[in-house]
Amino acid sequence: MKKHHGVKRVLDYVVMTLSAATYGIAIGLFQDPNMLAPGGVAGISIIISHLTHIQTGTLVLLMNIPIFLFGLWKFGFRFMISTIYSTFMASMFINFFGRYPAVTDEPLLAALVGGSLSAVGLGMTFRMGSTTGGTDIIIKYLRQKMPYLKTGILMLAMDVTVVTASAIVFGDLERALYAGISVGVTSFVLDLVLYGRDGAKLIYIISDHPGEIAKRLLDELDVGVTYLEGAGAYSGKEKQVIFCVLRKPLSPRAEEIVKEEDSQAFMIVTNATEIYGEGYKSYFGEKL
Repeated sequence: MKKHHGVKRVLDYVVMTLSAATYGIAIGLFQDPNMLAPGGVAGISIIISHLTHIQTGTLVLLMNIPIFLFGLWKFGFRFMISTIYSTFMASMFINFFGRYPAVTDEPLLAALVGGSLSAVGLGMTFRMGSTTGGTDIIIKYLRQKMPYLKTGILMLAMDVTVVTASAIVFGDLERALYAGISVGVTSFVLDLVLYGRDGAKLIYIISDHPGEIAKRLLDELDVGVTYLEGAGAYSGKEKQVIFCVLRKPLSPRAEEIVKEEDSQAFMIVTNATEIYGEGYKSYFGEKL
């Protein structure tokens, strides 16, 4: 068991290293050379770096020291070990890739690709139970206090201030707008990496033919179906209500099945944003 745990920890650090490298590529080869400050400590570091010519990665590491102290206080030494490692590696990779010419000098392309790569690097780091320091630690703390808020949304809110500051400091509103695009891309892709495309449809079906509908849903769509016991308030007649959660691409076919079996059926279709259980996310994992 100890050997298995040791191997897992090694693999975790390998993933964290690759994640830090991905993040370093995003900053060093796309965002920093194009003066795109997409928010967070990295964004602040990019702004200061262009004013002082101190390497961005070095600034990221220095600015994280007080945040590390806060993290040690709130999350303990065990959590901060991996965070300090991820932050150190990310800072080194930012400096390493920053030595090379930018992949593109087209700010829109830099915003899109840089934002996407940044989100992948951050998302995989979060999945390892770590962060790359900076506002990530603050966001993790806020997530514990307000778990109904998603990481990407919190990050988006905090990054708006940095983007606004970049417009003032650089005196270039257009660059700031491109940085804003990068922030939006990062927010979207980050939620995709962390939560997956697990948005689904939640369907309630009230029909005089529940057995036939349920059987076809089970056989043709291979989705779970549950009967809920209900009764009409006016008639007092007992009914079996079909309760079904299925992925969005399957929803149109499910609606067709209901229509074919009972055109008079009463059906409610709504969105489900997070689903836990077999076939979806594990509810035993830590909320990110």
